[in-house]
Amino acid sequence: MWKEFKEFAMRGNIVDLAIGVIIGGAFNKIVSSLVNDMVMPLLGLLLGGLDFSSLSFQFGKANIKYGMFIQTIVDFLIVAFSIFLLVKGLNKLHQRKKQEKIEEQPVLSKQEELLSEIRDLLKQQQRERG
Repeated sequence: MWKEFKEFAMRGNIVDLAIGVIIGGAFNKIVSSLVNDMVMPLLGLLLGGLDFSSLSFQFGKANIKYGMFIQTIVDFLIVAFSIFLLVKGLNKLHQRKKQEKIEEQPVLSKQEELLSEIRDLLKQQQRERG
């Protein structure tokens, strides 16, 4: 059973997932700091110093903290937007590298294309015989 567990735990997908979770946790700290230490104070200034987290009302004996809910929604939107910007930037880099690879490929003349096709056909015939 231990051997089976070890094989399961060391699969590439599991290791990749673990790495993703660790990086995600670190990224969460960065985004939380961005939200709490930079964006929310500026948003508070724009809204006249309003701090969402302190908003609440009393309903019977229960204290309903709707400000915390609003704060959580704002945090989510900022996190989602920052992830969007990160993915957009990574896609742009990936697209640029892809474009560079396309530009690097030499343009073949018609004669070179024909010779390449003949070569490929000869290789295919050789595989079929042997």
